[in-house]
Amino acid sequence: QLQFEESGGGTVQPGGSLKLSCATPGFNLEPYYIAWFRQAPGKQREVISCVENNDRIPWYAPSVRGRFTISRDNAKNTMYLQMNSLEPEDTALYYCAADPLEGLACIRPRYWGQGTQVTVSS
Repeated sequence: QLQFEESGGGTVQPGGSLKLSCATPGFNLEPYYIAWFRQAPGKQREVISCVENNDRIPWYAPSVRGRFTISRDNAKNTMYLQMNSLEPEDTALYYCAADPLEGLACIRPRYWGQGTQVTVSS
């Protein structure tokens, strides 16, 4: 069973940047389709970026498109979310996720990280 170690969350001022990491020590991440979700206080969890097809073209939610970048380093079995131009509305608990089947990472991934808190505040 795929297990994640999330890191990189924290508190940053508006306009700042953070890079989230999700490592899978002991597991080969390469066969998996990957995604990042977030859940803000009082709101439902939402997908913000994912790569769920063999064409490997990432999808981004409109709220983060142009500011966030999903990536992976298969040699390190690690996935990333680079977040730039952060806004207070980006404050949430961020989760990495993955699924071995095409088409599910954005919708119903099987494996989840434990979550890392991102707070954007002045």
